[in-house]
Amino acid sequence: MSAFERYLTVWVGLCIIAGIALGQLMPSVFQAIGGVALAKVNLPVAGLIWLMIIPMLLKIDFAALKEVGQHWRGIGVTLFINWAVKPFSMALLGWLFIGWLFRPLLPAAQIDSYIAGLILLAAAPCTAMVFVWSNLTKGEPHFTLSQVALNDVIMVVAFAPLVALLLGLSAISVPWDTPALSVVLYIVVPVILAQIVRRAVLASEGRTALAGLLQRLSPVSLLALLATLVLLFGFQGEQIIAQPVVIALLAVPILIQVYFNAGLAYLLNRWSGEQHCVAGPSALIGASNFFELAVAAAISLFGFQSGAALATVVGVLIEVPVMLSVVALVNRSKGWYEGRVLR
Repeated sequence: MSAFERYLTVWVGLCIIAGIALGQLMPSVFQAIGGVALAKVNLPVAGLIWLMIIPMLLKIDFAALKEVGQHWRGIGVTLFINWAVKPFSMALLGWLFIGWLFRPLLPAAQIDSYIAGLILLAAAPCTAMVFVWSNLTKGEPHFTLSQVALNDVIMVVAFAPLVALLLGLSAISVPWDTPALSVVLYIVVPVILAQIVRRAVLASEGRTALAGLLQRLSPVSLLALLATLVLLFGFQGEQIIAQPVVIALLAVPILIQVYFNAGLAYLLNRWSGEQHCVAGPSALIGASNFFELAVAAAISLFGFQSGAALATVVGVLIEVPVMLSVVALVNRSKGWYEGRVLR
């Protein structure tokens, strides 16, 4: 690891502080950037995500995708966590913490709305950022791509009825243009661009040149990650300053569900005999959330100023630092996972 990568946690902390400060000092600038959106997908953030994930997608050889079937155990574990555990565990945690333990500390009129936002956040697995988390754990890129694609297909069928079941609503109006555009922007276009670049480099200069290109692009990915963090915290700087206690309380069930689902997926993969390079991304996909869809659905169903919208925004704010901590845990426990004694 380079010195830059070794101190990534420090840079993340500084970017969080910088984002909040800049959001307060230049609110009009961040409002303008936040307003550059299509179907509630922020285009500047989408551009940064391209810079993050295209280097990871350059590693993917489509001819090797046929071998993903050998990781059927990891696929099964991830699907089980994403669709049979995470939404229900979040509903339980939301009721326990927001509906009961923290109820006296929160606005009474927003309690149900907060819980609804947490459920929306957990009901859709992450689409784009998991490529970053997978790469940081040296995860199997073909497994990651195939698992993300499979989750996207299931989400089209399962998201609305699952949310309707957990929220007790007879009908759910889902802003489907948001996930559709997100899949195109975050998966289809970057995959095509990456494959064009990959084939061009391999055809002209070979695998050594491709390896060199990947090494040079690695800092670009991390810089884009940090810039995204500044933007996300800058967008919500006013909310953080205005409602720090509410945001801190809403973060508690989100944090617990991330670590619970990541840990459960990781243990189930180990128990099933899956490789660590699959267990890592499986745990990360099982724990992360498709926050663009969650925010859009919350605003569509409950309104921009609702507790549901705020709860999904809290998910956005803690996504990067929390997932980086999960990455660190996965990396540090590799020896234990593979049956070696940790020193």
